[in-house]
Amino acid sequence: MADYRDKSESLSPVLRVLPNAVTLAAICAGLTAIRFAIQDHHTAAVLLVLFAAVLDGLDGRLARRVGCDSELGAELDSLADAINFGVAPALILYFWALEGMGAFGWSTVLVFALCCVIRLARFNVSSRQDTSGQCGVHFTGVPAPAGAFLALAPMFLSFSFSDRPVLPGVIICLYMLFVGLLMISRIPTISLKAFKISPENKAVLISGVILLIVSLVMFEWVTLVAIAAVYLAMVIKSMMTYGLQIQDNE
Repeated sequence: MADYRDKSESLSPVLRVLPNAVTLAAICAGLTAIRFAIQDHHTAAVLLVLFAAVLDGLDGRLARRVGCDSELGAELDSLADAINFGVAPALILYFWALEGMGAFGWSTVLVFALCCVIRLARFNVSSRQDTSGQCGVHFTGVPAPAGAFLALAPMFLSFSFSDRPVLPGVIICLYMLFVGLLMISRIPTISLKAFKISPENKAVLISGVILLIVSLVMFEWVTLVAIAAVYLAMVIKSMMTYGLQIQDNE
């Protein structure tokens, strides 16, 4: 503890505030995405949410790397996730395809946002209570950033062909509700921390990452649809396995 305190105190003021500044930048991205959605700039809105997800993955790692993670940063990160992955995606989808559906469309927005908030609150409580060290092996339910990514998949599909909904509004609503339920479910979902890459496989991993980056540059929306489909298939497989385990325990 003393070493950690000494390291934190030896940091420059800029490094101390950098992780929280990244989190605040993510909030700005999420709020600006809502503004662009209202103005019918749907592609920019989606890209800003994805950018917020990238920043969300950086701020915690940056805080741990420089040794200045704090309770304030953790709470700020949770509030940012509620905005960026609960409120922003729901409103973007609403202004894109659900505005004409009246109360049903708006109710879907509310349910999705509430599911995200509940998921984040439960995660905060469990992370404080967990002392087993196993919290990094898997998530309970779909994480908020992944839930936002899945919720935006109909927009990825649309942008792959034309900038208009290719699915009926009712289907989009039902799909959003399904993703919201996945976030608050007890289904164990995969965490990147569960992957252990051996030294001899690092070359394969680097090649795969390069291929993914090239695909995102050349065929961004099709690639995002494929990623969402693969991840959703993995979640559904986990859901089926989890259901079988419950039946066996009974």
